Amino acid sequence: MSATAYPNYSPGLEGVIGGITTISEIDSDRSSLVYRGIDVHDLAEKGSFEETAYLLLYGKLPNAAELENFKEILANEREVPAEIYTVLKQLPKQTHPMDALRTAYSALAGFDPDYTTVSTDHDANVRKAVRIVAKAGTLVANGHRIRQGQEPIAPRKDLSIAGSFLYIMNGGTEADEFTTKVMDASLTLYAEHGYNASTFACRVTVATLSDLYSGVVTGIGTLKGPLHGGANEEAMYMLQEIATPENAEAWIRDALANKKKIMGFGHREYKKGDSRAMYLTQVAKEIGRRMGNTKWGDIADTLERVMLEEKNLYPNVDFPAAYAYFLLGIPIDLYTPIFVIARTTGWAAHAIEQLDNNRLIRPKCIYEGPHNVPFIPIVER
Repeated sequence: MSATAYPNYSPGLEGVIGGITTISEIDSDRSSLVYRGIDVHDLAEKGSFEETAYLLLYGKLPNAAELENFKEILANEREVPAEIYTVLKQLPKQTHPMDALRTAYSALAGFDPDYTTVSTDHDANVRKAVRIVAKAGTLVANGHRIRQGQEPIAPRKDLSIAGSFLYIMNGGTEADEFTTKVMDASLTLYAEHGYNASTFACRVTVATLSDLYSGVVTGIGTLKGPLHGGANEEAMYMLQEIATPENAEAWIRDALANKKKIMGFGHREYKKGDSRAMYLTQVAKEIGRRMGNTKWGDIADTLERVMLEEKNLYPNVDFPAAYAYFLLGIPIDLYTPIFVIARTTGWAAHAIEQLDNNRLIRPKCIYEGPHNVPFIPIVER
């Protein structure tokens, strides 16, 4: 039966209000995104991921002393217990990094000093959140090393979250200032985005009075799908298929003619362009210019023009992130785990907000199955 037969039903819950939050706001008409009232562009350009994490978790921007103290706490919580690396080493080599990361956080829960606290303890939840955020970059980078048959590298306490992640990814070589800034800005842009699929799933989990780690594990599992976090990986595979700027226009027009899904374009929340993509597009193309490799940016220019002309669609944040990360030498199947490094902040903030004023999330559904079916004894079936 058509969904239109039910006036109170919206497929995919589109347009349905699922709750009230003070964490972020998406303004579709103005193509803007704010974290606790502050424009995300200002945070990405003028601030840092650590400032953004503090803002999301504590509700305000830190002053200088608060930021330094927060950075010190993050640095001291950045290392991962050796037992977690032992778990990761037992996984099959073909395990997707998102599955490995989900497993790591599940195992990590019992090591948290606040493991036995009740799930509604606000202060304990904030402490858990800080540990979850601090360890994400280390888990992703060293999880990749383990998958490559290499030993983990100790994270650097004197670097930012972005810098320490790149340090491990580069085999113990510190990244330059611009590269670190690009990674830092991308983490800020990916940190939070309202009641998206993974965040809502996280809130549903903790609303049962489960804990933050369970919420993060749920978030990772939800984010893995190509219609959510996996879109940046698919966007890069698409760019690789196009291969050269000369192929771009013919490829995109053929794809449109054959109704092929174009990854990295359009967004349910933004009708006039994804605000996050605007800044990251500039940065991604600047990376190419600095490296003397403008191929991906040139392909992107063509795809952006044709998609706007033919479909009135703008790129979302996953599109520039795809070739920005590729230019930085990040393996494609780590793009979504990098998303996790950022989004742990948003998930944790939402989990804390949910638990601070909790109500079990339990929507209704519409039954369209048969009625009055008689039970037939097994000997007669």
